[in-house]
Amino acid sequence: MDIRGIQTYVERHGDEQLPAIVLLHGFTGSTDTWRETIDILLTQHYVITVDLIGHGRTASPTEPERYQMNEQIEDLHQLLADLHIEQPILLGYSMGGRVALGYAATYSDQIAGLILESSSPGLGTEAERTTRCVADAKLAERIENEGIEKFVDFWQEIPLFHSQKKLSDEKQLAVRLERLKQQPLGLANSLRGIGTGSQPSYWDELTHFEFPVLLITGSEDEKFENIAREMKRLLPNALHETIKDAGHAIHVEKPRQFATMIKSYLKTVGK
Repeated sequence: MDIRGIQTYVERHGDEQLPAIVLLHGFTGSTDTWRETIDILLTQHYVITVDLIGHGRTASPTEPERYQMNEQIEDLHQLLADLHIEQPILLGYSMGGRVALGYAATYSDQIAGLILESSSPGLGTEAERTTRCVADAKLAERIENEGIEKFVDFWQEIPLFHSQKKLSDEKQLAVRLERLKQQPLGLANSLRGIGTGSQPSYWDELTHFEFPVLLITGSEDEKFENIAREMKRLLPNALHETIKDAGHAIHVEKPRQFATMIKSYLKTVGK
């Protein structure tokens, strides 16, 4: 689909008459990351997945500004309008969760609910944002200078993903291959445009979210467990669920448990 001048890869699964749920992947991810989640959710939902700008089969513009949060929010808004989807549930993982949060803050009356997997509303202070921007800029340069394979070798070894070492060799290879399919330009500009340091902080917006919010974190991901606890304290209508023996990418590590939890939750809130 052409979304505001960007060739955007979108998949639609299931019955269009069912309530819609839109799945947004994380950094280095794509629609492929959701395969097992889709299979479980589509019995009760119309499932839409999209490759975010600079990822998967969506175009990678050369200008980092085109990747900024406000641009991606408007991309998603246009996509939903073109697909005639009203009041969807947004499900975002990590970077995709930040986009979902940004959309919810901007168009709070146009979604039915929010599900955030290992996600953050951003960094609270200007100093934190500046420090993170510097780190993301260095990482972006590393991707461009060393290429995608060396970056993936480095990225899969960071502490955030250590729990994935418990996965089968087949699953670990699938995650690696998904990352290797990415374009260096897209990943580098994604870091520059919508890295956690570059985006606005949405912490102050949380108290205004009246729709139901489900926060999901893994017990082995202490940083995001703590972020979710703090978010729940501010959100008027939120539930925080922890999945045991899982790290950051719960939908990869515990896909059936993850999707079944979401399905059960959406039944209880009538979505």
